[in-house]
Amino acid sequence: MAKTLEMVFRTSAGNETTISVADPKDDLTLAQAKIVMQDIVAKNIFEIKGSGLAEVVEARIRSLDTVALV
Repeated sequence: MAKTLEMVFRTSAGNETTISVADPKDDLTLAQAKIVMQDIVAKNIFEIKGSGLAEVVEARIRSLDTVALV
């Protein structure tokens, strides 16, 4: 099963954007993810269509299960 950490932010323009990270740790907690996300916002290291990341919206783990039919 493939897993992806999706970190959702709101930009200073009010739009939502997602940064995805493949294969997060199995024991990753919401608290750990929020700390990293707040650090990303504080350091202002990403710009999306001319706007910086202004707010943490949510963190989620997306799982993809593939089943071969043949």
